[in-house]
Amino acid sequence: MTLTTIDPTPALVVVDLQKGIVAAHAGERVTAVVEQTARLASEFRRHGLPVVLVNVTGRAPGRTEARRPGGGTAPPAGWADLIDELDVRPTDHLVTKRRRSAFHDTGLDTLLRDLGVTQVVLAGISTSAGVESTARSASDHGYHVVLATDAMCDPDDDAHRHSVERVFPKLGETATTAEITDRTEATR
Repeated sequence: MTLTTIDPTPALVVVDLQKGIVAAHAGERVTAVVEQTARLASEFRRHGLPVVLVNVTGRAPGRTEARRPGGGTAPPAGWADLIDELDVRPTDHLVTKRRRSAFHDTGLDTLLRDLGVTQVVLAGISTSAGVESTARSASDHGYHVVLATDAMCDPDDDAHRHSVERVFPKLGETATTAEITDRTEATR
């Protein structure tokens, strides 16, 4: 479903745009995601709307068949620091997660409800992991979910495409950064 409306109090939730992850996936796609996400953050701030910046410092302890980045070693210093391009402001809300979803054991739901948020706009890395898990949780918590498809990417092109084309339409509405900023501007 394409974007139909921007609620009176949406929040931008940026997932895992932190130095270690961005460096590990550096390239043209990541550069575009960083630019589009920074644009969204700037527009949300300009309109006095909440910006939530999420980083990750852990993961679920369960065994998986897929190889995990880092092979169980501790990440280097600064790995979880948010990237400079996000231009973190004192009005931004910072959330640290230890699982895929930004809602799992973080207090994000309470923060958003306290701010009167009814809609979340999601951007970040990786589409099929942190972004999708957060979108699923946001939907389960009853938020209107908007997925900024040009402000997210995944190291696996097939996984990205699957999330965008098959999963996200079941969880919310998809839109480009331009569509989101145009709609936000029109409602302010």
